[in-house]
Amino acid sequence: MDKKFATLLAVTIFSNVAFASTSLTLPRAIQILKSNNLEIKIAKLDQKIAKKDVATANGNHYGKIDLIENIAVSDDAGNVFGFKITSREATYADFGFSEYQADVQTINALENDPTKTDSANEGALVSSLNNKEYDALNRPDARMFYQTKIQWQFPIFTGFKISSYVDIMNAMHKMKTLEKKKTINDKIYELKKSFYDMALLKTSIKNLNRILDNINKLESMTRTMIDVGYAKKVDLLEVRAKKGNVERLLMDMHLNERLLYHYISFLLNQKVTSIVVPSNGSVPMPKINGKLIIQNNIDIKRAETGLKIRKSMLDVSKAENYPMIGASVEWQTADDDFADSLAGAGDDGSYTIGMRATWNLYNGGIDSANIEKAKIELLKTQTQVQLARKGIGLMIAKIKTEIKSEDEKIISLEKELALANEIYHNYEARYREKLVSMSDVIIKQSEQIQKILELQKVKNKRNERVFALEKLANGER
Repeated sequence: MDKKFATLLAVTIFSNVAFASTSLTLPRAIQILKSNNLEIKIAKLDQKIAKKDVATANGNHYGKIDLIENIAVSDDAGNVFGFKITSREATYADFGFSEYQADVQTINALENDPTKTDSANEGALVSSLNNKEYDALNRPDARMFYQTKIQWQFPIFTGFKISSYVDIMNAMHKMKTLEKKKTINDKIYELKKSFYDMALLKTSIKNLNRILDNINKLESMTRTMIDVGYAKKVDLLEVRAKKGNVERLLMDMHLNERLLYHYISFLLNQKVTSIVVPSNGSVPMPKINGKLIIQNNIDIKRAETGLKIRKSMLDVSKAENYPMIGASVEWQTADDDFADSLAGAGDDGSYTIGMRATWNLYNGGIDSANIEKAKIELLKTQTQVQLARKGIGLMIAKIKTEIKSEDEKIISLEKELALANEIYHNYEARYREKLVSMSDVIIKQSEQIQKILELQKVKNKRNERVFALEKLANGER
C-alpha cells in the first residue's frame, strides 16, 4: 500500500511540475475550461436536473401504484365486525345468533309447558328477547387486522394539463441547455480577454523596460556631465525621480500580470503559472453577419423558449374548463394473522375498480381571470422577444461602431507614440549639447510613457469590444 501511495504521489508531483513548466496555449486553455470550470459544471448539473424534471412530468401520464399494509387491533364492535367482513370471515355468530337461539329455545320450552308460564309471561319474554343486547355483537373480543392492498390510480383525461406540464418541462430543459451554452460562451470570452490582456500587458512591460534602460543610460550620462561640470545635481535628481516613477509603473504592471494569472487559474480551476500569449495583442475583426447573429443568439433563443413556456402555461389555465377523469384499480387481502392474510390471497382477495369524474362549473370567475392573466403574460413575453431582437440588433451596430472608433484611435496613437519616441531621443541628444534642460527631457519622456499606457488602454478596450461581438454570435467568428 505504501509503495502504491508513493508511486501515485510521484506521478502527481511530476504531472504538476510538467504542467507548471509548460506554457499553456489558448486552444488548450479553452479545452480545460470546458471540462474544469466550476460555473460550467454547475450549469451542466442544472441541465441534468431539468432533464429529470421532464421525466417526472411525463410520469404523471401513468399514475401511481401503491403497496399499502394496514395493521390494527381493536375491540370496537364496528371495527371487529368490519375486520371480519373484509377478511370474508363473518358468521351468524358474530350477530349474537348463538345467544339468540338459546333464548328462543327457552321460549319454546315454556310454550310446551303450560304449567310454567302463561300468555302474559310469554309476551314479556318475547319482548325481552327482541330488546336484548348480545355480547357477541356489541362486546366482541379484541381482534388483530392485517390488510395488504395494491392500489393503482391513473388519469384518463385532465384537460391536457399533464401534456402541457410536460411541454413546460421540455422547454425548461431547453432553457437550461441554452444557459449552459451561454455560461460556456461567457467563460470563453473572459478567458480570451485575459490572454489578450496579458499580451498587451507584456508588450507594455517590454516598452517600459526599454524606457527604463534609456533612463539608466541618461542617469549615467548625467553623472558624467556633472563630473565635468556640464550638468547640475538637480538634473540627476530629476532623472532619478522619473526612474522611480517608471519602476513604480512596472511594479504595478507585474502585479496586474500576477493577478491575471490568478484569474486564469480560477477560470480553469487549476494553477497556471505560464501561458503562451497571442503573437499579436490585437484581436482580428471577426466576419459576422448581423442577421445570423440575431437568428442564432442565445439570449434571443432563451426569450423564444420563454415564449413557448408562456403558451403552455396558458394551456394549463385553460385545462380548468375541462372535466377531470381518473380511474383506480385496487386489490386487497386481509386476515387476523399476517401469514394467513398472504396465504389466503388467492381465495379471499378482493378487488375494486372505479372511475371518478369532476367538472368545476363555477368558482367565482377565478379560472376565467387566470386565463386572461395568462393571455396578458403571453402578450408581454411576445413583446419582450421583439424587444430582445431589436436590442441585439442595436447592440451589434453599437459594438461595430465602437470597434471602428477604437481602430482609428489605435492608428493615431501608434503614430503619436512613434513621434514621442523620436522627440525623446532628439531631446536627449540636445541635452548632451546643453540646448535643452533636463526638465524638458523628462517632460518628453513622460509624454512617451503616457502614450504607451494610453495605447494599451485603447487596445484593451478594442479587444473587449471584439470579444463582446463574438459572444453575441455564440462564440463564433
